[in-house]
Amino acid sequence: MNFHPQDGLRPVRNAEIHPTAIVHPDARLGHDVKIGPYSIIGPNVSIGPECQIGSSVLIEGRTTIGRNNRIFHGAVIGSEPQDLKYAGETSFVEIGDNNVIREYVTIHLATDEGQSTSIGSDCLLMAYVHVAHNCVVHDHVILANAVNLAGHVDVGNWSIIGGMTPVHQFVCIGQHAFVGGGSRLAQDVPPFIRVAGNPVEVAGINSVGLKRRGFDDTELMNLKKAYRLLYRTGMNVSQAMERIAIDCALDQHVEELMAFIRRSERGIVR
Repeated sequence: MNFHPQDGLRPVRNAEIHPTAIVHPDARLGHDVKIGPYSIIGPNVSIGPECQIGSSVLIEGRTTIGRNNRIFHGAVIGSEPQDLKYAGETSFVEIGDNNVIREYVTIHLATDEGQSTSIGSDCLLMAYVHVAHNCVVHDHVILANAVNLAGHVDVGNWSIIGGMTPVHQFVCIGQHAFVGGGSRLAQDVPPFIRVAGNPVEVAGINSVGLKRRGFDDTELMNLKKAYRLLYRTGMNVSQAMERIAIDCALDQHVEELMAFIRRSERGIVR
């Protein structure tokens, strides 16, 4: 994720601001920004070039938004976190480029001094998504309607989370994972796999998504082998990791799977 708050930002240059919108004079707007009726932009906000801000959007706090983002009606970005520990610390929201943020999405400041809640680039956040304090949503992520991320959640590149899914605080979701709608996530989801349900169950690797992203047959077969060792042999995680290291070709994807499991603090979905 690359954030560039100074790239092309100057005070209101060629911006189209609806007369009912309120834009603080200290806000920084890139060229060709459009701000719809009744929206409010606070003093510490930077909005990159070619962004479109819909009606009744609130953007406040120390929020930096990259270029070519579309933010729809009623979204609230940069408000104080819903965390009783927060006492006005200087914290941030950082949003990359080319994102679509739909109606009534909420994205909150981080809780801790100097830290950020961040959204990468090329993401789609559907209506009523909530991204809590200190979350990190990487690039090319899709969060379907009413996904709720608690604090400190990390969502890897190219992951998809189905609608109405709550994600427990500090959970990590690996890259290219797929989470079915209406699931409940209280543990980490390893990269490349599919999970669904409440309680959540694993359902194989994310073959369709991986094929769409250019994974070849050899890579898919290798990941399937690692998946079977991890989930279908009755071995515990440590035993499965030892077998994967012996029986699977340790390409970059299997290496990422193993590294993710080693890093997991909440334990992986079983």
